[in-house]
Amino acid sequence: MFENKTEKEARKQILDSVKEYCDTFHNHKNDRNDYIPYASRVYDYHEMCNLVDSALEFWLTAGKYTDVFEKNFAKYLNVKYCSLVNSGSSANLIAFMALASPLLGDRKINRGDEVITVAAGFPTTIAAIIQYGAVPVFVDMNIPQYNIEISYLEEAVSEKTKAVMLAHTLGNPFDLKAVKEFCQKHNLWLIEDNCDALGSTYEIDGEVKFTGTIGDIGTSSFYPPHHMTMGEGGAVYTNNSLLNKIVKSLRDWGRDCSCAPGQDNMCGHRFDKQYGELPIGYDHKYVYSHFGYNLKATDMQAAIGCAQLEKMPEFTARRKYNFNYIRKGLEDVQDKFILPEKCPNSDPSWFGFLITCKDGVDKNKVVQFLENNGVQTRMLFGGNMTKQPCFTEMKKENKGYRIIGELKQTDRIMNNTFWIGVYPGMTDEKLDYMIEKLKESVKE
Repeated sequence: MFENKTEKEARKQILDSVKEYCDTFHNHKNDRNDYIPYASRVYDYHEMCNLVDSALEFWLTAGKYTDVFEKNFAKYLNVKYCSLVNSGSSANLIAFMALASPLLGDRKINRGDEVITVAAGFPTTIAAIIQYGAVPVFVDMNIPQYNIEISYLEEAVSEKTKAVMLAHTLGNPFDLKAVKEFCQKHNLWLIEDNCDALGSTYEIDGEVKFTGTIGDIGTSSFYPPHHMTMGEGGAVYTNNSLLNKIVKSLRDWGRDCSCAPGQDNMCGHRFDKQYGELPIGYDHKYVYSHFGYNLKATDMQAAIGCAQLEKMPEFTARRKYNFNYIRKGLEDVQDKFILPEKCPNSDPSWFGFLITCKDGVDKNKVVQFLENNGVQTRMLFGGNMTKQPCFTEMKKENKGYRIIGELKQTDRIMNNTFWIGVYPGMTDEKLDYMIEKLKESVKE
């Protein structure tokens, strides 16, 4: 097959075949209305060819594609630093743990310190807080924006508060102006969980910025349902050089050394310094300044991400179109449903279309009707996380977290809210079908 060919020529032959394979056996449009998922991968031969090209290199761990992705993703977001990790959950873990680094001095989060957040969302936004021994302080949300109710912030703050960690719910930015001002007033860190909002923008101080770049640290997820995918994967990004140093250390086992895999002695002082109580000259590649992890993504994941990133503008545009199409289609049933509204000063790249059933409308019946008719639905993830089984022991002991008020809107979201998808692969026909079935679900 490869007789009289150079490696470069052989690789081109393989990749040409991969392109033909992808065009022949993948991505054939099927507009049947028998099943409409809330999310799905959108890709073409570019992703598949990049994946195979990376596999042929057989470096496997973080390599050239990782370097390209981190550089291009940071450029896309207009931030200084980006670190690729193996999942959005890992990104949230590192983002929080970075703020617990001893390198931060008095601003370091200690066990027992408090972090303001919300209870309705995905568990990994709060998991690291609890597992470290810090205390999440849960604040209620608003409807129909489905983000933190900022009027409770001052009530939530205490002498132990060190940070605010919030997600932009399904692409809709929370009130960044108010939250940012609150954090500045009280000298708090701000982590933006941007896993469901990549491509969303917010105007602050006269400048339009991507969400995830306004706080101290932002996080993204590249799990298949998200705005772009690597299969698995995530990213942590910041404009703060010290936080970037800490993030990379935590991602790479907690090492003090900044050498990439396969590199040695980039600093030129591998064997001539003294760290901690280690002997002078101890190998710097095995000096650990943090209790870290190995959370790197593979270069094959990064290769897919490089191709996906180029599609982000069109992905974002289609998500906005799909959201607006559905909202317009449901205007005449607003007596039955509360429709979502964007946060002022924002332009969301929507992850989903949230719907709250009004009094007299049974959410469970609506959801079951949709599912029986091939429209996939989702809840707002954990609903009220404090009512999840993972909180049972803490509730018994009545410690480990605080609640501000009664979380009435959070419970309302848990009981009466669901969402459907707006992913870029949806056609107008599929959107029309979902609108039709939603209307049928509440016919008298």
